Amino acid sequence: MAAINEVFRGECYDLLSDTKTIPDNYVDLIMTSPPYANKRVKSYGGIPTDKYLNWFLPISTQLKRVLKEDGSFILNIKEHPKNGERQTYVIELILALRKQGWFWVEEYCWYKKNSFPGKWNNRFRDSWERCLHFTKNKSFKMYQDEVMVPIGDWAKRRFKSMSENDYIRYTSSNQSNLGRNVSNWLKRQQVYPHNVMVFEKEHYIAPSNVLEFSTECSNKNHSAAFPVELPTWFIKLFTKEGDIVLDPFLGSGTTAVASFLLNRNYLGIEKQEDYYQEALLNLQEVKTLKKPDRKKKSG
Repeated sequence: MAAINEVFRGECYDLLSDTKTIPDNYVDLIMTSPPYANKRVKSYGGIPTDKYLNWFLPISTQLKRVLKEDGSFILNIKEHPKNGERQTYVIELILALRKQGWFWVEEYCWYKKNSFPGKWNNRFRDSWERCLHFTKNKSFKMYQDEVMVPIGDWAKRRFKSMSENDYIRYTSSNQSNLGRNVSNWLKRQQVYPHNVMVFEKEHYIAPSNVLEFSTECSNKNHSAAFPVELPTWFIKLFTKEGDIVLDPFLGSGTTAVASFLLNRNYLGIEKQEDYYQEALLNLQEVKTLKKPDRKKKSG
């Protein structure tokens, strides 16, 4: 029977290859951040740069199988410098995925406003990461109205005069509704269940492909957790309520949490036992805070 709203522990490729659990053309969005080359050695063994493509391409074959024809695949990844120069495995991976049949639509830049400070002889600190957008076809689902942002002098004046009751929070230029703290966001929904927007539609425009979200400082007991705003933005852009979101490298469960809070169905895979347990705890926490009218899809 096809899985829905479940988190699995095990090897990513093995679980993705189970066609009964995750059938062909089953999920609407894949949002994930796999281990980077030579990173997370203690957690995931650290995939060597020269073996990264051979490791990832069998996985991406299965991702292509389970994704719907009009679905999207968002890959959060960033190469790191070694021996004084940037590695090239991400560029090589993009080219290899295109040869595999993926359509490379866009590259979003996640600007990390609170990135870890540092200075080196030949470079400065890393303050951005790639969010690569792949699809199976040129035609795919995209709901741009869900991520529109206010524009112009009128909007600036309105922001200046707004009270807390007008608009509870303007988290970032990308209009994320979840905010920095899931618990606080949920409390606000109880008071303002429709998350009322004070701007009229004509005062909104499409955002840029630069996404400004702070990093997850607490790390949620994970070595590289991304903030809930990141999957939230892509989930809103590429899915509707009741759709299925898959994260094959779930970590502490952020993508599943964001999916649940937005009334989407989720699937997650995590290899490490401690991260798997953390993901279950994080999901249980939000489920006790929010009990939405779920639109559950049958397998």
